[in-house]
Amino acid sequence: MDALLQLGRQVLGQQSFSTLLGTELTHLSPGDAVLELRLKDDLRQQNGFAHGGVLSYLADNALTFAGGTAMQVPVVTSEFKINYVRPAVGLRLIARARAVHAGKRQAVCHCDIFALSEKGETLVAVAQGTIAAMPPREET
Repeated sequence: MDALLQLGRQVLGQQSFSTLLGTELTHLSPGDAVLELRLKDDLRQQNGFAHGGVLSYLADNALTFAGGTAMQVPVVTSEFKINYVRPAVGLRLIARARAVHAGKRQAVCHCDIFALSEKGETLVAVAQGTIAAMPPREET
């Protein structure tokens, strides 16, 4: 397995919320990331669609992985925006993110989220975010 993907999976494994949801990092290269999540019943809202919070979580994490690998420094999400384009129904959610621009202090990233069903992939949300380099931590 690629060393960067292995490192990314270790980072994802340290996020207890990601572990709780069962998120998988299936691809990671400089400036590109793919996260996948099985769409279980307890992640759906009252109409049977994936809850918007689940889609936002996937976008946030995928954007941050893409930005962090593009900048090659520890990062956090500075901001992001998401558009829900259709109800997310299916078996799995797939978030594909890429860095559009990366500088020394921030990266602008784009993410498309797809719902996977027996019929194939359907675009369900689009997000864009700014990923910021973390300042060095001061010893206390």
